[in-house]
Amino acid sequence: MATKKATAKKASGKRSATKKISSKKTATKKSPAKKSSAKKSSTRKYGSAAGKSVEREMKAMKQGKLKSGRSGKKVTNPKQAIAIGLSEARKAGAKVPKKKS
Repeated sequence: MATKKATAKKASGKRSATKKISSKKTATKKSPAKKSSAKKSSTRKYGSAAGKSVEREMKAMKQGKLKSGRSGKKVTNPKQAIAIGLSEARKAGAKVPKKKS
């Protein structure tokens, strides 16, 4: 009888060990925590009117019709076309952040 109890204990020990292994979850990598800035804005920086103005100026630049204000030369740089579009949007009163100084 002693042998039956010993084998019963061994068998039950094996079962619990397999349960522990099967119940373990695989480790998942968590994405690193994003650093929040001191001033977080939940709204958009630029309004839709500003986007339309920039889009219009970019189209004019691609067609070769956009000219700079002072010299009157053709604008070929996309960054300059964006700047012109944002400037016009500011004058029209659209939602655009202030210029960096």
